[in-house]
Amino acid sequence: MSKKKERRYWLMKSEPKAFSFEDLKSAEFRTTAWDGVRNYQARNLLRDEIKPGDGVLFYHSNIEKPAIVGLAKVTREGYPDTTAMDPGSDHYDSRASETEPIWYMVDIAYLADLPEPLTRDALKKHPILSRMGVLQKGNRLSVQPVTREEWKAVIDVSAMADPLEK
Repeated sequence: MSKKKERRYWLMKSEPKAFSFEDLKSAEFRTTAWDGVRNYQARNLLRDEIKPGDGVLFYHSNIEKPAIVGLAKVTREGYPDTTAMDPGSDHYDSRASETEPIWYMVDIAYLADLPEPLTRDALKKHPILSRMGVLQKGNRLSVQPVTREEWKAVIDVSAMADPLEK
């Protein structure tokens, strides 16, 4: 008898000038590939760990007040990042090929805006959220794990129903 996989949760960071939560909302079917990740640790998460149905905290970085701004879910597990093989792409990597892709991406879909962005300052003040990886000194990963407890705390602080429980 196979055991059902437990849902996992992730924080994905993007600079709004490169790709914003509004861009995700306006994408066809409110879904997009999470491409362009060029860090081996984050690549391994995309390739090996992140699965359809997992929750995503969408985080805007490199702005005046970095914050979690919305919720998304993973709709397609890791597959080769085609931008790495496209010489016209900002994410091109001449080492990548169809037989040895090097870089991976997943697809994510919009779920909900947070009523108010959860800024770094708000996260630091929360007893559960203050332990999040995104707040740890030196943690610059664009994709990182989030605990179920942290996911639930974001939902609770935002006073909203968990869209993954629908």
